[in-house]
Amino acid sequence: MQYMTMPPGQHRLPPLPYAYNALEPVISERALRIHHDKHHKAYVDGLNKAEINLVKARQNNDYAYIKYWENQLSFNGSGHILHSIFWTIMAPIGTGGQPGPQTTNQIVGYFGTYDAFKEQFETAAEKVEASGWGILIWQPAWRRLEILQCEKHQNLTQWGGIPILVCDVWEHAYYLDYQNKRKEYINAWWDLVNWHEVEKRLLFAMGGQMPLMLVHNGRVNFR
Repeated sequence: MQYMTMPPGQHRLPPLPYAYNALEPVISERALRIHHDKHHKAYVDGLNKAEINLVKARQNNDYAYIKYWENQLSFNGSGHILHSIFWTIMAPIGTGGQPGPQTTNQIVGYFGTYDAFKEQFETAAEKVEASGWGILIWQPAWRRLEILQCEKHQNLTQWGGIPILVCDVWEHAYYLDYQNKRKEYINAWWDLVNWHEVEKRLLFAMGGQMPLMLVHNGRVNFR
């Protein structure tokens, strides 16, 4: 895995790894276009703006708005990271395969069964208060998986945890297609999970790495 240091204010919106209509009928083309092109781009723009203003604050030794810009850094940075991962761990129906050997071993080893893991993940995502995410992380501190229920993008996190499977349950992720039926959306979303990518992410995470866009055909990921 090759990494490049990201200069402040230079984050870019990653392209989708599939066509806008590729996730239908679970996620419609219209919903995906708005989610990726509008909402995710807003997080990237907000992150860049926060970083640039913090550079200016350091240059001018002026921290009058530090609380605001640090909040923007956390909110938009987390939104950019989680959305970038979200796109990669989905694939058209029928192409995502099954949980890989390491993923299966880790799930069964900690959660007991795949069904127990799935039920906990679904319920965590469904019961997020207001907007947020259901997240499966690799926790390096105790060398195992854990499921987090994340409010907004950054609340209720667990330091050091590396996301490997994320389900977006902000209303902009599903309202056009499912209205207020979050549970129905989550149940359908499993058909899109790209377990091949989840396995890769787990292996990277176990080595302490978290690429946003996984490298394919020799291309270097960008953040």
